[in-house]
Amino acid sequence: MTPTLRSNRVFSLTISEPDPAAVPAFAAQALPSRIWMLDFILLAATWGASFMFTRLALLDFGAIPSAGMRVLIGAAVLLPILSRTGQLPDLARHWRKTFFVGLLNSAIPFVCFAYALLHITTGLSAIMNATVPLFGAMVAWVWLKDRPSGSRLLGLGLGFVGVALLASGKSGFQVSTPGITHTAQDSTWAVLACLLACLLYGIAASFTKRHIVGVPALVTAAGSQCGASLALAVPTLWLWPAQNPSLQAWLAILVSGVVCTGLAYVMYFRLIAALGPSKAMTVTFLIPVFAVFFGVVFLGETVTLWMLACALVVLCGTALSTGLVALPSVASTGKA
Repeated sequence: MTPTLRSNRVFSLTISEPDPAAVPAFAAQALPSRIWMLDFILLAATWGASFMFTRLALLDFGAIPSAGMRVLIGAAVLLPILSRTGQLPDLARHWRKTFFVGLLNSAIPFVCFAYALLHITTGLSAIMNATVPLFGAMVAWVWLKDRPSGSRLLGLGLGFVGVALLASGKSGFQVSTPGITHTAQDSTWAVLACLLACLLYGIAASFTKRHIVGVPALVTAAGSQCGASLALAVPTLWLWPAQNPSLQAWLAILVSGVVCTGLAYVMYFRLIAALGPSKAMTVTFLIPVFAVFFGVVFLGETVTLWMLACALVVLCGTALSTGLVALPSVASTGKA
């Protein structure tokens, strides 16, 4: 997980693209270049590590309870910040829409990624997550009639080709999960679960752009976590593990909720204030790097040349589709 801007997503939650007045007070001041660069790197590392912590937690909690606990802890972190900044009345006015966003952008996707991490590596899951801007652009094209042109259209095609190539060579990305016997189809279903989550992120981004314009970013973030917590409350209790999770699993879920969800938003809002939404969104490209690194170092996962090559294709396609990079011949004509 990372937040989605109005038209694209960085990770996990969807937030509307804020006006300067919508940025929380603790993030309103400009940051020195060294400070925002530190925030930028820490945020990428934090969201990259979220895949590892989710993997460690779900081994004891299970997919749905681990997702339910993460959003519950995230809500518990964000609500006091919302109260401190005096924005609880805004949440009361917009709770229906923000809670619905939480269903699309946190509850179901977090479960999808947790399920996927039972069968495939954290690195592959993170690379799949980096395709969210592709799905966001595709959904905006269909729903909002925001047709991409020039290099952005080429980027969409290139990105999805990279995903197809990556999925076709996924045999080396399966992981060994205690108590689970993997079948040949498990990794396929895991990849499809990641793609479903990314599609829902894209739908949530367009819904936010259409229906939650002008709502402060922190309100949408906190409201979405509350909505996701309510949506997963009954399934979490119903599927709660019979055996009490280990201390490692509890620590992993605590870090996932507090650091990778709650505190990560503080850094993200600071980046928005310092750089603006578009530049802050580029943190997406660093997340898979950290996710792969943590997976290799701490979980013993492997990285193949095929995985790296396909990841490069996906990231290039994403950079083109979001307009971050434009082909020279297209950019020079003003058509990008």
